[in-house]
Amino acid sequence: MGFFDKLKQGMNKTKNSFDEKISNVFKSFKKVDEDFLDELEEILIMSDIGMETSVKIIDNLRARIKKEKIQDEEDVKKVLREEMQKILNVTDIGLHLNTKPSVILVVGVNGVGKTTSIGKMANRLAKDGKKVVVAAADTFRAAAVEQLEIWAKRAGADIVKREEGVDPASVVYDAIKITREKNADILIVDTAGRLHNKKYLMDELNKIQKVINKEMAEADKEVLLVIDGATGQNAISQVKAFKEETNLTGLVITKLDGTAKGGVAIGIVEENKIPIKFIGVGEQIDDMEIFNSEDFVKAII
Repeated sequence: MGFFDKLKQGMNKTKNSFDEKISNVFKSFKKVDEDFLDELEEILIMSDIGMETSVKIIDNLRARIKKEKIQDEEDVKKVLREEMQKILNVTDIGLHLNTKPSVILVVGVNGVGKTTSIGKMANRLAKDGKKVVVAAADTFRAAAVEQLEIWAKRAGADIVKREEGVDPASVVYDAIKITREKNADILIVDTAGRLHNKKYLMDELNKIQKVINKEMAEADKEVLLVIDGATGQNAISQVKAFKEETNLTGLVITKLDGTAKGGVAIGIVEENKIPIKFIGVGEQIDDMEIFNSEDFVKAII
């Protein structure tokens, strides 16, 4: 099964929810008028896209329906897809990892699939012929290091780890040195994710970023926030919390399979102007792909 098919299958609940509701609107209304658009707007809001983003999409849709004289259901869906795609492409969605070495700093709260995402990203980048080193800088949970080691091994990546409780920034410092020694292309750094202890966590992240900026000043850097697509609107508050403290360059959205809340991805991008860089559907090591906005909206509608 190709990744687009996996994405379609994974987004099935979101797609069925959208398509069924849109079809019902067409059955309820004889023409594409204001009442129809109000109903459509409500569907978008209920699909976790968010109020402001839904209003923007419908405003743009309204203008195009008027200009292009659209009445057909498939044409409305086509324009809706295009408007969603415009939002997802509003920022630079490319991965910037052109220097050797480059670094990906991965942040996010516990439980969103951060560790497994790192393993899958490492595997995806290895497929492109990149040599990857992983730094286990979440030193507060022995389980996190063990889990990361399993995923790194599966992906064929080297891992740099130290004993539990060691200063995370020192692990990153060692990992940078080893990345250079091994002539690796990309260093992926895992970090702790305890938002309930936010001040301490963010101080730690800042320390790690200082080490990276000092030791890898010329390197391309991506700071990626992993969010669980199934958490809906809660994911938006996580983006805001990390955006305040780190220079986020992109998002990794996980666990979209099995949820009808896939629309939240569109709201997050629109509200924060931060692009999605990777998307994960499924538990296997190959179930992570570089984000493609066209495929994503096709999988939704």
